[in-house]
Amino acid sequence: MSIKRDVTGLWIGSLLAGMLLSGATAAAETYQVDPVHSYVLFRVKHLDIGYSYGRFPGPAGVIQWDDAAPEKSRVEMSVDVASVDTDVEKRDQHLKSADFFDVEQHPAITFRSTSIKKTGDETFAVAGDLTLLGKTRPVTAVVRRTGAGKDPWGQYRIGFETVFTIQRSAWGMNFMLNGVSDAVDITVSVEGIRQ
Repeated sequence: MSIKRDVTGLWIGSLLAGMLLSGATAAAETYQVDPVHSYVLFRVKHLDIGYSYGRFPGPAGVIQWDDAAPEKSRVEMSVDVASVDTDVEKRDQHLKSADFFDVEQHPAITFRSTSIKKTGDETFAVAGDLTLLGKTRPVTAVVRRTGAGKDPWGQYRIGFETVFTIQRSAWGMNFMLNGVSDAVDITVSVEGIRQ
């Protein structure tokens, strides 16, 4: 998944729950997201001075990929919000509270693609629905295929990466906008294992 900043006011992703995909064509192959080699990272500006970074380890998901007709492909991903990790326990606990992610009410962030269009040799415009805090908003990101091939154990893998930006307030996350930026930069790097 490649790199384009989507500043249309929408955040994360790319990303999100291990659900099966419907309506995939026979030519498409199914890849399970490898949670050990996949990453969902984010950064936000603090006091408009420096950046703070965090991640959601172990994302889950399914990629239905049709190499001959990428527009027939689909992706679904999710992250467990309670896994948020900024390397500062006190901050992580605050992020889990109702001020930010409200983990008790909204335990997952999910992404489900609605269209995929080839834009270059290894790049694709992926549009979809991002659900955060119980609200679903459209997002679009440019995704780059980073590689494909067999691993040493004979499993076939495919990799994608994207970087995009959302505005957290579009999902109703309005706490401390004067101290923590509204814009959130998200990186999603995924390896999928063919099933």
